[in-house]
Amino acid sequence: MHILLLASAFNSLTQRAHADLRDRGHTVAVELALPDNPLPQAVRSHAPELVVAPMLRTAIPEEVWSAYACLVVHPGPVGDRGPSSLDWAIHEGADRWGVTVLQADAEMDAGDVWACVPCRVPPVAKSELYRGEIADAAIEAVLLAVERFADGTYVPLKQAGSGTADAHERAAAGAAAPSGPRARPYLDQSVRRIDWDEDSTRDVLRKLRAADSQPGVLDVLLGGEWYLHGGHAEGVLRGCPGELLATRAGAICRATRDGAVWIPELRPRRVPGQPPTFKLPAVRALGDRLPPLPEDALPRLPENPDRTWSDIRYQEEGNVGHLSFSFPGGAMSTERCRRLLDAYREACARPTTVLVLGGQRDFFSNGIHLGVIDAADDPAAESWANINAIDDLVEAVLTTTDRLVVAAIGGNAAAGGVMLALAADEVWCRSGAVLNPHYRLMGLYGSEYWTLTLPRRVGAATAGRLMDEALPVSSASALRLGLVDRIVDRDPDAFAGEVAGLAARLASLPATAARISAKKTELDRLESTTPLAGFRERELALMRRTFDDPDAPYHALRRSFVRKERPSHTPPHLAAARVARTAPMPAAADVTGTAPDVVASRFDG
Repeated sequence: MHILLLASAFNSLTQRAHADLRDRGHTVAVELALPDNPLPQAVRSHAPELVVAPMLRTAIPEEVWSAYACLVVHPGPVGDRGPSSLDWAIHEGADRWGVTVLQADAEMDAGDVWACVPCRVPPVAKSELYRGEIADAAIEAVLLAVERFADGTYVPLKQAGSGTADAHERAAAGAAAPSGPRARPYLDQSVRRIDWDEDSTRDVLRKLRAADSQPGVLDVLLGGEWYLHGGHAEGVLRGCPGELLATRAGAICRATRDGAVWIPELRPRRVPGQPPTFKLPAVRALGDRLPPLPEDALPRLPENPDRTWSDIRYQEEGNVGHLSFSFPGGAMSTERCRRLLDAYREACARPTTVLVLGGQRDFFSNGIHLGVIDAADDPAAESWANINAIDDLVEAVLTTTDRLVVAAIGGNAAAGGVMLALAADEVWCRSGAVLNPHYRLMGLYGSEYWTLTLPRRVGAATAGRLMDEALPVSSASALRLGLVDRIVDRDPDAFAGEVAGLAARLASLPATAARISAKKTELDRLESTTPLAGFRERELALMRRTFDDPDAPYHALRRSFVRKERPSHTPPHLAAARVARTAPMPAAADVTGTAPDVVASRFDG
């Protein structure tokens, strides 16, 4: 079918729907719902057989839904209605939820139900839940609804105030849905507000998680108004409620009534008439306002304590080291890259055979930190420092010859984050992850040795196409193309455990020692013909030219990105109808669950 995705933004869920529907042979185009873009006219220009709205903040006009079948994804079970579904679920402590695909009509979230899929609600931030369990359920529901629509015989179930149809769908969802329709209001700051004197750590974390990443929790701190983003429990530090206790890795620790929480990011409240504000590491955002506080740094190795928060952790299990990292938004600033490189070097000094890099349930990496760059006194200089810092990290992975390195992509990855993964010997990817292996949309040529690692995995022609098309790639397509070596088909919470088992098996294989021995020989051969330094120098020369040119599109694109400014029109590369162009699917043995004893590697170096 020809499917049109109607969305307020090309966000993670819209990207995943785009990639997965293309994988199944549908032609897919995207139209963004923008203020100056009349939707009826735009939809007519696409002549779709079906309209799917994965993430839409506004109502579909009657002129559209009366002329075309329009399926809307609602991140809640049947009967749940309103704009803050996930916020309310987390705020009220739900442990089960669901996603409903319903037909658009005159009343928001009240249309006929085409599919409903249940999911768990683990104790994580809203954005992480949205990209994990909610996205998994949403894609399952979308694919089921599209299949039912294409079949032409399925009759969607009515949403009445009560009745067998509603009860049946609620039971199928397995979620904490109300017995009848429940339209809840926008969850505003009056409900989100933290009372530092009275709220427990559990309540503070619940409020912070329900507001991440938008809109944040509005609070007063050090004479200013800030939106707090992210929250992690602290098990040791204590102080008077509301008191700032310490800093760590750019985050601040603040005392609660019965404990403390780490807050990684802050966003200043926007002043009327001023440009939109954006999130920054909390210490960076507060700047000179921040009083002298101890930097409560943790030793990286051998293991971080579990009773406190750290964005970089290391564990060892037998002959396998696990170096995990979790940076807000997947953004790797100069400082984060340098700390991760230091941890990587320490991990490489440990007596292990396999080193797993990554393995967390959310973002792997999205490359350089555009927010920190934009906030710098000299964005060009900070861009240069950041790209060199991430290049140093990638180079360290590329030149590791005494063990196998596995990049474990548990969540989405983009730009330099994808290239960081490709530097490893093996790339294992969770089935729900979306990869964006390109830089063009930010006006950059790219670095991180991509001109070496991407072509040698997928070939020069495919590498050029991926860079030029600038479209998301599903895990299944990534496996077909050779971008990844293995799909780990597990829930977000189960990903790390499955990776640990696979890594232990890899470390025990007789062939692993031979592979490690061959790595230095292959690196020496590469250095004698096409040295790594040459790839880096050529890439960085083009990047430096862009950074130093104040009129280069990169600077305007970066500012628009960090401030979440909406485009004036749907970008042409999204509006064009697309179908996946990939090689046939490899044998099922490449997917975890039926894997062979030897993991086939597409690493040539």
